[in-house]
Parts: sequence; C-alpha cells; structure tokens
Amino acid sequence: MPRQARVRSITGIYHIMLRGIDKRDIFLENEDKLKFLECIERAKAKGNFKVLGYCLMDNHIHMLLKESEEIGTSIKRITVGYVGWHNKKYDRTGHLFQNRYLSEPVTTEEYMLTVLRYIHIIGILYDSIEN
Repeated sequence: MPRQARVRSITGIYHIMLRGIDKRDIFLENEDKLKFLECIERAKAKGNFKVLGYCLMDNHIHMLLKESEEIGTSIKRITVGYVGWHNKKYDRTGHLFQNRYLSEPVTTEEYMLTVLRYIHIIGILYDSIEN
C-alpha cells in the first residue's frame, strides 16, 4: 500500500520528529549532538530554512522548522550527513532513523507557540533528568 502524502503547511512551518530505529539511541556522546547541529547548519546554508526550535534527546529529535525549499529536501540533507558520519564513527551500517520523519504542519501562530513551548519544555525536563 502506498504511503500517504504529507499534508502541506500553509505557513511553511512544521513540527519535525525523528526517532532512532527500534527506539535506539541516535546520540551516544555529546559530540554526536554537536555533529547533528553542524549538519543542520550545513543544510541551512543550502536550503535557507529557519530553525525556530529544537530538542535533541538520546533516541529522538523534535524540531520546529520554517521551510524555504520543500521540507523533505532539507530533512534529507540533515539526516544523510549525520547518518553517514555516525555510521563511520561507530563502525556500523544501515538505517539509524525509524521510518521516515514525522511532520505536523503548523497552520496558526497559536499552534506554533504551543509546539515551541512543548519542544522547549521537554528539552528542559530532559536536561534536568540527564544532569
């Protein structure tokens, strides 16, 4: 059965979620998170999208992005760069992320603020648990 087409956001803003395959960790060291952020910056330079918020947890990621190109192209740039680096560093092969990324279109300013608060709150809670 073919997969469903993504719902396009009229604002160009999306809540993006990525999870490790089998809910495994995608960040094993702090260096990994820094590398992922570098991959975002490199992808931003090419795709000119905006990062409105993000939270990197060991086994999943939340990002709030405003696209300028098709969002899938930007996510592919980020993930392909990171997965290649991660697999080489940890001498592994294969998929790192479970399925394709999830995206929720953000269609109102009120919902954007709700998602942004959610991302920041889970980041604060996650950091307090980790430290």
